[in-house]
Amino acid sequence: MKYAVIIEKGEDGYGAYVPDLPGCIAAGDTKDEVVKLIQEAIEFHIEGLREDGQTIPEPSSTIEIIEVAA
Repeated sequence: MKYAVIIEKGEDGYGAYVPDLPGCIAAGDTKDEVVKLIQEAIEFHIEGLREDGQTIPEPSSTIEIIEVAA
């Protein structure tokens, strides 16, 4: 499965979340770190859903990069 992940740069590091998996988040000092951590978080989140007998949401979010003149 491939899930869309939103990565945001903050003042003190990076945050990431998965729109299709509410509550699945990660934070790290670098972009590389947060990418690694969100992948682990997704795997852990799905494992928890399976253990609880819940349905694993299908990936449905997509992203587009839109360029505008500023």
